[in-house]
Amino acid sequence: MQYAVKRSGSSVGYCALSIRCGTRDEAGFHSGIAHFIEHTIFKGTSKRSASVINGYLDRLGGELNAFTTKEEIVFHATVLKEDLPKATSLLLELATSPTFPEHEINTEKSVVIDEIHSYKDTPSEDIYDRFEEMLFKGHPLSGNILGTKASVKKITRDELIRFISEKFRPSKMALTIVADIDEKKMEKDILKLADKFFTAADDAAAVTEASTPLPNNPQFDTTVSKRNHQANCIIGGLAPSLYQERERLATVLLCNILGGPANNSILNSVLREKHGWVYGVECGYTQYADTGIVAISLGCDKTNLEKCIKAIEKELEKLRTETLSERKLKAAKKQLLGQLAISGDNGETQCLSMGKGLIAYGKVSSGKENRNLVEGVTAEDIREMAQKIFDPANLSKLIYV
Repeated sequence: MQYAVKRSGSSVGYCALSIRCGTRDEAGFHSGIAHFIEHTIFKGTSKRSASVINGYLDRLGGELNAFTTKEEIVFHATVLKEDLPKATSLLLELATSPTFPEHEINTEKSVVIDEIHSYKDTPSEDIYDRFEEMLFKGHPLSGNILGTKASVKKITRDELIRFISEKFRPSKMALTIVADIDEKKMEKDILKLADKFFTAADDAAAVTEASTPLPNNPQFDTTVSKRNHQANCIIGGLAPSLYQERERLATVLLCNILGGPANNSILNSVLREKHGWVYGVECGYTQYADTGIVAISLGCDKTNLEKCIKAIEKELEKLRTETLSERKLKAAKKQLLGQLAISGDNGETQCLSMGKGLIAYGKVSSGKENRNLVEGVTAEDIREMAQKIFDPANLSKLIYV
């Protein structure tokens, strides 16, 4: 198990246990099991019942939570810094000795199925899941994180225990802490906890998982009738992976310029501020171990959809053919670095980011390292990525109307 501790100036402490397994690792299991474990792992351990777990940090004024992605499951807690030993011990206990009581499993199936229905009733969420399913058809990344109503109903207690046994290995885990504490002391405490919860044999039976080549799926331009009040649209395609450093950083800058969270992003300026065609539009970049996705998403009145698409295509053409001026590049870098600094000033965000860095790269990058990486991106790097990602031959489109 890897670990990292970072000091902060707050009376609040944050801890997270990140595990390198997610939806893409469900081969041989019913789809949605990784997310279902996120729900049911709190329902009892060999030492504590569900009611005790639910109230353990609550009584301290703390919070316990979890989330699942296609490549990781994360359990995290927020407590007063003096209660961090209790919180970190609880996270490791949950990951190493869950009991999955049968009656709790049945109850939680209803909760997860309601969650599935909720997503289906939210077109802006459902369309992205559908887009990834189509883009990655035939690959483990195509799986829906929530699974399906039918697959969730079939998940068994034995299956949950087998998933934990195969996937929750110390070599796949990272424990991260952000708090105003003595780092050396906390590191010693973590090592003691590791000895308490793990043995040398815990990785011996780890299952070796072969990577699956990305499918060469044809691009698509699909319209689905949903009888929604507004139209939802996603335009996107494959992009660099987590491990293509130069290309990845250029893509981060490119997407921030095109459709980042700021009001001055290109698509927000054109589609919302100038024409008032949309309430919101964004360009997101999702990074996986072997690939990535850049996706432009929007919701608008059906009468404005074609105008929005044409405007987007026009801006993509500019990015493919025109190189950013030195002034615009400098401004874009400063804006991104500011956004990252403000986001990273949040202790919980820091803690989760550290976990991601450890399980992806085996290290936690410093603010200076990240700044240097961003500063090293050139205008030509950005144009080259625009040419690759926004090449019409790479782009697919999915519309809900």
